Amino acid sequence: MSNKLTSIELCAGAGGQALGLHLAGFQHKLLIDIEPAACKTLEMNNLTHSLGWRTILEKCLIEFSHSNLEEYAGVDLIAGGVPCPPFSKAGKQLGKDDERDLFPAALRIVRKIDPKAVMLENVAGLLEPKFKSYRDAIDLELSELGYTTFWRLISCSDYGVPQLRPRVILVALKQRYADKFCWPDEKTSPPTVGESLVDLMEELGWSGAEEWAKKANKIAPTLVGGSKKHGGPDLGPTRAKAAWRELSVNGHRVADLPPSSDFIGEKVGYENMPLLTVRMAARIQGFPDFWSFFGKKTAAYRQVGNAFPPPVSKAIGEKIRQALTETS
Repeated sequence: MSNKLTSIELCAGAGGQALGLHLAGFQHKLLIDIEPAACKTLEMNNLTHSLGWRTILEKCLIEFSHSNLEEYAGVDLIAGGVPCPPFSKAGKQLGKDDERDLFPAALRIVRKIDPKAVMLENVAGLLEPKFKSYRDAIDLELSELGYTTFWRLISCSDYGVPQLRPRVILVALKQRYADKFCWPDEKTSPPTVGESLVDLMEELGWSGAEEWAKKANKIAPTLVGGSKKHGGPDLGPTRAKAAWRELSVNGHRVADLPPSSDFIGEKVGYENMPLLTVRMAARIQGFPDFWSFFGKKTAAYRQVGNAFPPPVSKAIGEKIRQALTETS
């Protein structure tokens, strides 16, 4: 796309949000993440697909926020997905008292760089009443910097992604652009898990793939990536595994390969219930098949499970771009 706007991606992870914004017409001047494997994923795809992303930085966001950021002054958009554990129902919901809360660092970066727009995503828990004062403080700080804020709880399935994945999106635009912004209102029906994955399930000749796809006739529960302290290459806690079982998927671990031609199931009670591979999980997350993930299975799956689906990022990014360009 010509006339790309410039952007910075915070906590970029495997690049789900970054890819979506790239497709929406933003050219990343910087992508930053603390995880080495995620940075390798970004570097690998940037090189392979000639994305033109200028700098990929492996660094702590807090440390970065305290550095001299003059070279990035005036970029059009700062975006990112700051860590969700401070607000997740799966954790203790400590909010500002959680050491992993990076909203203050993100806002410090916004204050220094002064972009035209901001886009930050997080888990649905952030919109709970207990965090109202926290959200109000964010709104106040952004208002003092000249932004109008927009909050929305979205379901990624409304954007064609075959999983529930509710997410909270914060968009903030300088006041001269704000009245041109609107949320995407056109919904795209998602495929079922079976429709999404049947071709991958039969790659090694599994004759039961078509029959399996008929049973996997709903969208997926939210993928869970886990963390270094908790979670590994499986599809999440007990409730998530039960939801996957209803789709005839064994969620107890992630497979290296699709089912073999003679596949019958790995555990009693899980007959003809295949495991997902990292590539399958990436499809459920809305990644295109050409996107590669660096690292062994655990590291690669964690990147996928923690990602923001590219189709959602693209749709919202297009609305931000429209607001910025219509008033230029």
